[in-house]
Amino acid sequence: MARDRMDLTSFVGKLLKEDDSDILRDGIRSLAQMIMDVEVSSKIGAAPYERTDNRTAYRNGYRTRAWDTRVGTVELKIPKITAGTYFPSLLDPRKRAEKALQAVIVEAYVKGVSTRKVDDLVRALGIDGISKSEVSRICKSLDEDVKAFLSRPIEGEHRYLWLDATFHKVRELGRVVSVATVVAVGVDQDGQRHVLGCDTGPSEDHVFWTRFLRNLVKRGLKGIRLVISDSHEGLKGAIAKVFPEASWQRCRVHFMMGVPLNPP
Repeated sequence: MARDRMDLTSFVGKLLKEDDSDILRDGIRSLAQMIMDVEVSSKIGAAPYERTDNRTAYRNGYRTRAWDTRVGTVELKIPKITAGTYFPSLLDPRKRAEKALQAVIVEAYVKGVSTRKVDDLVRALGIDGISKSEVSRICKSLDEDVKAFLSRPIEGEHRYLWLDATFHKVRELGRVVSVATVVAVGVDQDGQRHVLGCDTGPSEDHVFWTRFLRNLVKRGLKGIRLVISDSHEGLKGAIAKVFPEASWQRCRVHFMMGVPLNPP
């Protein structure tokens, strides 16, 4: 341990004299290696090159692993043992760090940031770049969350329902097409607004809207007294079919958008 202490003292001296992130990374690497050596010695019951009857396993080389830290990526040499396995305790928090990093990547992706720019963002954080396939893999974790959100039961009564649609350009089978995205927002008895559902389809026709509204009812939507939407005939027909006892009101925003600026 005297040699390790001397190496650590030397490192601290360098750190006080110089302002260099490389030195800090080297220090973190040295400290991590010291921690892993101590843990391995405790696990197998013997220090390096020590002969003892209490030994339960032997060191068997190293495997490398990149460790992403606040000062950049540190290359660790993780000891291997035989028989058995060893995993450093200091890497356990990395699982939380990975989740935080994944959350940043997913948020950037959702907001339309390209995979190339996501890679630039990751590098700006001092971490080795991330490939396009890795970004896509991480963002696939959204699929299950979105599926669970859109299929969740709708609890309680909702008196008011807003319906609207917009169109997005998406890539399907190698070509860019226009796809309708519809959304339903309801107000419960406490006056709280909730996104009740969302779906996509080739167009916002009567059949598509009817299927969408019936799915809301199937999930538990009830108590609708007033539906607010634009005056799309297919949508109005679907509303009348699925919510025959509810009143309908044209959305004021859509109404004002249709008012000519210079009426005759």
